Amino acid sequence: MSAPSDEPTALDRLRVGSAPDSWGVWFPDDAQQVPWRRFLDEVAEAGYEWIELGPHGYLPTDPAVLRDEVGRRGLRVSAGTVFTSLHHGPAVWERTWEHVSQVASLASAMDAGHLVVIPSFWRDDKTARELEPRELTADQWRHLAAGTERLATRVREEFGLEIVLHPHADTHVDTEEHVVRLLDATDPDLVNLCLDTGHYAYCGGDSVKLIRTYGERIGYLHLKQVDPVVLADVVSRGTPFGPAVRQGVMCEPPKGVPELPPVLEAAQALGVDLFAIVEQDMYPCPPDQPFPIAERTRRFLRSCGA
Repeated sequence: MSAPSDEPTALDRLRVGSAPDSWGVWFPDDAQQVPWRRFLDEVAEAGYEWIELGPHGYLPTDPAVLRDEVGRRGLRVSAGTVFTSLHHGPAVWERTWEHVSQVASLASAMDAGHLVVIPSFWRDDKTARELEPRELTADQWRHLAAGTERLATRVREEFGLEIVLHPHADTHVDTEEHVVRLLDATDPDLVNLCLDTGHYAYCGGDSVKLIRTYGERIGYLHLKQVDPVVLADVVSRGTPFGPAVRQGVMCEPPKGVPELPPVLEAAQALGVDLFAIVEQDMYPCPPDQPFPIAERTRRFLRSCGA
């Protein structure tokens, strides 16, 4: 009989990557962010193969240029990201599609398979001023569901991409109640989730429970943790998401919650290939801070089998 192995179970259905977000990048152009070439150099050196595009315009938007830049570093693109306000109904469709089509076109040209769709914020990310009510009306939920399905259909037909909706702090799709409501209102053939483990924990959700209950709707993962001590302060003070990030609410794994090994194992048990993209929100941050964190995080995920 062979001795038991200390090696972790291979999580061979998960494709691990990172994103500009883990380098403190939130905007297409910002003096507080690292230059895009440095991001590409460092993400490759840290041991990641897959990346997301980040905010449109941060990386080169000419597909030939971007293909050369990522290819020479051994990188590949998994997804693009868009913010939408589809709960406002058909009146915002043309403006939404103009933005979405730019990002989807570049993602498709880079042979990505997904478009991450994030609902718009209900309060200002810096001042905490309420931009609109925190809760959607019944009509707005209907607009959101119908608009998301319409977007999924058109993105698939024109660009060959699958959309994955990203529950996010300070948006209308954040808590378990809101996530389940949207899932129940949309066609599973069209609309699936980008489960961000950090944002879901930030909003009180249990990622393992969601994966086990709605596994067929999990189309993509963002790996992230929150510092529970900082989060308790954020919740008690009603701090908006941007200042909460500057306070350090999103932390380096494995220092926070949720524990990632059970999340990774639950995702592996679904028996489908999934991207698992590391995103540690830390805008703004010193330019030398992201790389060592990214390197340590990659080592940690390897120790988990991913």
